[in-house]
Amino acid sequence: MGVVRMKRRLALASAGLIVAAGLAACDTWLGDNPDPPLPGKRIAVLSQDNVLTTDKEAPIRLPPPEINADWPEAGGLANHAMHHMKVGATLKKAWETNVGTGSSARIRLLAQPVVADGKVFTLDADKQVSALDAKTGNILWQADITPDNVEGGSGGGLAYDNGHLYVATGFAQVVAVNAKDGKVVWRQPLSGPMRGAPTVRGGRVFVITVDDQVHCLSAEDGKELWSQQGIAEQASLLSGTSPAVDGNVVIVPYSSGELFALRVENGAVLWQDSLSAISRTQGIGTLTDIRGRPIIDRGKVYAVGHSDLLVAIDLRSGRRVWERDIGGMQSPWIAGDYLFLVTNDNEAVAVDATNGHVLWVTQLQTWKNPDIKTHRIVWAGPVLASDRLIFGSSHGYLLSLSPYTGKVLGYEKAPAGISIQPVVADGTIYFYTDDADVVAYR
Repeated sequence: MGVVRMKRRLALASAGLIVAAGLAACDTWLGDNPDPPLPGKRIAVLSQDNVLTTDKEAPIRLPPPEINADWPEAGGLANHAMHHMKVGATLKKAWETNVGTGSSARIRLLAQPVVADGKVFTLDADKQVSALDAKTGNILWQADITPDNVEGGSGGGLAYDNGHLYVATGFAQVVAVNAKDGKVVWRQPLSGPMRGAPTVRGGRVFVITVDDQVHCLSAEDGKELWSQQGIAEQASLLSGTSPAVDGNVVIVPYSSGELFALRVENGAVLWQDSLSAISRTQGIGTLTDIRGRPIIDRGKVYAVGHSDLLVAIDLRSGRRVWERDIGGMQSPWIAGDYLFLVTNDNEAVAVDATNGHVLWVTQLQTWKNPDIKTHRIVWAGPVLASDRLIFGSSHGYLLSLSPYTGKVLGYEKAPAGISIQPVVADGTIYFYTDDADVVAYR
């Protein structure tokens, strides 16, 4: 099913939606009402450069928010389906802590924090693992997990399970450390570096290497139980993704655009699909990568590819339930019967997960300098917490939208740019900035 493309281009100034002035009347979700506008140049949060239209207007009914005590791995749980989490009605910054090396021209910060056992765990751009007290932000321990005589190795991610922290690394090793003190428990060399986080479920650790292999390891000792090779892609996006696991099935996305359903116990192929679109609207669309984490929820798999394809697939049979010409690099979010995501065109979109119908579209700002279209903005998110879709942006803003209408609810200036999806645990929202600052709001 195609989408209707619109060719209208409206000036950003006509939107009337600007950080310091146009949104001042909105209820902010991050504390008291904003101060009066400061003098100086206004920077737009939204634009009206819409290219995607709604299929129909229909009321959105979400499940009630619930407290989630932890966020133990990238995407929250192994199936990446966190639905609707609960936070306070008014949120203010509780603490801010720097944990090491942030992004630069040479290395990138890619790992989403995880939260478990009253601690926040991070991996910085220089391979340092940190544990912070979730209440205060105080650093409890830090550990450099780089092996001797190894340089480089940017990327990777974290997962927590049963007192251990599992670290996928850019230097082609998975490392297990004791979550209490950061001491290394085991190391397992693999076929290549990892840019995405591991997924842990049922005593097994699943990771994807940059050469498009998935490896299944024993969580106890790191022994490799099985591996499966996809089609290696020469060019891919810098960031990586994570498998989704539910029951006896692991869903593996590759940079080639392939999506595999494998048996957890032995890696046998149950079915496979491809999210490589035949026609692409942009030059960058030649990258077929699946960067967003796939979701397994109530017998269906939801996945979005970079080359303009969003699909819902029956978990058991591999049959496509529906598909839309919508591409994205951020992980989608499911809550009840609705999907929320950011498209390649920086549109925040609500989709009916039962049939793929687009219910609302809100155009987010695409360029930091819209007049000359420089410094393209990344919107990290969303996550859904207490009736707010929450985003961070690479140009240093926090934003919340209504999941029911897409309307702006509030905003706040961040201490730095944010390119990693926020995390929610125990009523607190955590942002991990490009400068390696963890910022907690509760």
